[in-house]
Amino acid sequence: MSQQLQGADLTPVIGLEVHVQLETDTKIFCGCPTGPADEPNTNVCPVCLGLPGALPVVNEGAVEAAVKVGKAIDADVPDETAFHRKNYFYPDLPKGFQITQYDAPICQDGTLTFAVEGEERTVGIRRAHLEEDPGSLKHVREGSGSLESRTTSIDRADYTLIDYNRAGTPLMEVVTEPDFRSPGAVRAFLEKLEEVLEYLGVFDAGRDGSLRIDANLSLVPEDEVRADGSIDEAVLAEANRTEVKNISSHRGAETALRFEQSRQEDLVRSGRAVQQETRHFNETHGNTVAMRSKEAEKDYRYFPEADLPPLQVSHWKEELAIPELPEARRERFREAYGLDAESASKLTSTKQVADFFEDLAAEFDADLAATWVADDLLGELNYRDMAITDVEDRLGEFRRLVELVATDEITAKNAREVVLRTMLDEGEDPDAVVEREGLGKTGADEVAAAVAAAIEENPGAVEDYRGGDEGAINFLVGQVMQATGGSADPGDVNRKLREALDGE
Repeated sequence: MSQQLQGADLTPVIGLEVHVQLETDTKIFCGCPTGPADEPNTNVCPVCLGLPGALPVVNEGAVEAAVKVGKAIDADVPDETAFHRKNYFYPDLPKGFQITQYDAPICQDGTLTFAVEGEERTVGIRRAHLEEDPGSLKHVREGSGSLESRTTSIDRADYTLIDYNRAGTPLMEVVTEPDFRSPGAVRAFLEKLEEVLEYLGVFDAGRDGSLRIDANLSLVPEDEVRADGSIDEAVLAEANRTEVKNISSHRGAETALRFEQSRQEDLVRSGRAVQQETRHFNETHGNTVAMRSKEAEKDYRYFPEADLPPLQVSHWKEELAIPELPEARRERFREAYGLDAESASKLTSTKQVADFFEDLAAEFDADLAATWVADDLLGELNYRDMAITDVEDRLGEFRRLVELVATDEITAKNAREVVLRTMLDEGEDPDAVVEREGLGKTGADEVAAAVAAAIEENPGAVEDYRGGDEGAINFLVGQVMQATGGSADPGDVNRKLREALDGE
């Protein structure tokens, strides 16, 4: 294959193994909590530490979450599934094996459709199976200072510490077909997958290490790619691939794969072979480094987990319902509320955003609710590198702010530029900001007086307006707004000025 590649136009072939931490209160095979702990190695017990004689018991919540994922990706969920032992030695795997699924995964043959560069793509999901998470490693440099300040990448560390709090957290490993032809498509897929998981309520993106990606990449001649994007299995079998392990973000996956694609292309052009190996992604430098030769399936010595009988899941398939997924909700928002595609996309970016918008739209004008959530609230949150989850306990205050605008108690401009920003920056509630800043709407008499004064005091602008200069009216509006401390409605001021000037 290396001789065939040299001199040819090359296409990357990428497949993913996405490890998703499922959102459950306890671990997959024991009753230890999955939430954060104050100290390392405290959320542990004989089962998740793999002590002799400890027996696993399957967490029902993890199984339910897996079935929901299967339904969301239109996968085949069999009536019966089973667990296996995957044997390998690694410091954060206390038993010396991982309880996972091998030839009887809980989900098989699914698909996920997503958009990349304005086009829809569909990727096959070969399997999605349940397993336990290992512990976590912290690579540390020698020296003074706190442990956190000395934490570093594996290639710069002097020693490694192990925390078993994460060991046994339920994982779902989503294995795709090698259907990706660019790193950008990988990033778009991961964003869509995370969106679906969040809507299902089985995943918390805010949890550290909640989504980790192993990405396999190889190069094939471009002329081997069929018109539908598929590639002959024999061609794929000949291509040497590398696996980049433990990538922790969408952006990281794209960066790692762009580097790896470039690295392999350079090897091919110089006449050297691509080694089939496992590589580590260094986020600091944006490159990958060799870790070890790539394991083959036989190296893991899979065999059935003797302490867990086959699991019947047929009743879960029949009884479990999944919520409205992002695409369906997006389309419904466009039809029900008359939203454009961009607004509908913003308002369904997370389930919490969509729920908040619908609550507001049921009480206030839908266009007002859409503007305030999609443009104002999300815009200000994004500017501060925040998400709606960061203010979820204050959504009642933001509803009150929309009410103040809807009932004409304050202007939209002051609500957006003063009240909302003060709420986010200083943590005040909207009524307190309005009272302190004196932002209550100016009365009609005061506005009329300010309009008359602006006309009297600015004869040049009045003459310019009557001479056809539309920009002059904006100057006069500004004078009225300044006189009223910004508490008048700009649209109302504009209308009153025109009525006064055109009627004279």
